[in-house]
Amino acid sequence: MKFTRRTMLAALATSALAPSALASAPQVTDETGFVDVAGGKVWWRRAGKRKKKTPLLLLHGGPGCGHNYLLPMKGLADERPVIFYDQLGCGLSDAPEDDVLYRIPRFVDEVDAIRRALGLDRIILFGNSWGSMLAIEYMVTGHGKGVEKLILSGALASVPQATAGINRLVDNLPNGAGKRIRELEAAGQQSSKEYESLVGVFYARHLCRANPLPPEFDATVANLAKSPAYRVLNGPNEFTITGVMKDWERRADLGRIKVPTLITTGEFDEVTIDCEETIQQGIAGSQLVVMPDCSHLTMLEKPDEYNAIIRRFIT
Repeated sequence: MKFTRRTMLAALATSALAPSALASAPQVTDETGFVDVAGGKVWWRRAGKRKKKTPLLLLHGGPGCGHNYLLPMKGLADERPVIFYDQLGCGLSDAPEDDVLYRIPRFVDEVDAIRRALGLDRIILFGNSWGSMLAIEYMVTGHGKGVEKLILSGALASVPQATAGINRLVDNLPNGAGKRIRELEAAGQQSSKEYESLVGVFYARHLCRANPLPPEFDATVANLAKSPAYRVLNGPNEFTITGVMKDWERRADLGRIKVPTLITTGEFDEVTIDCEETIQQGIAGSQLVVMPDCSHLTMLEKPDEYNAIIRRFIT
């Protein structure tokens, strides 16, 4: 099953979860442009004036989500530059249909290309979901020079560990939804409306609990639906990770990360708490914050609270 608006938005729109509003971001100066990377051009956006405080560089999830769902974090640009970019394969960046380009080392090099082009000698590095994997890979492979602090959101250091957690959440869905999902998968009915509806139950509980869903979420779904990066790196859906990253494993290497690190997650995150606890135990002195009544996209669900948590850590 591919990500589609029908799959994610129709089911989520009917959920009776607590409403949330986007943070009111201050009026700040924006710059945009493109950087040449291996495989094409990557779009970037710098919010906030070039102040003395260390810039915050954001690595989005997916793979293939694009920057859109991170836009509430523009509220932090009143104190320092906040840099968004769409990784190759999604959003406003080029999306070549060449599977060889969608490999983790190339995405690591892409981070370096962004830093060189924008003069980001010193940064605070943020990664959400797949972006947390990319941030960890960046740090443990010796690319972390100039990274002053690290923020990992909805984070994992092992795809096998995260997959096991997601499968537990599916199996524990209410009213037999998880059992029915497994039955439909076994019957090859992943394209059926019933399967899409049941998957939507999972997304409404564990991906984004905001109601109504903000437009940034709709844009993120649209990015995923057409991203070759998601297909190649992840696979057909959140439950079936068959792509390039399916065996990614960095639990044993977390001790190489020596910078102050904040780990954030939601109470109902699809990346289960054991994944974040593993990272906390692996990175000496790291902090873990769990946001109540939130799931995977905490920055969309409670943007003001989320920005306050980040601000306290980076100030």
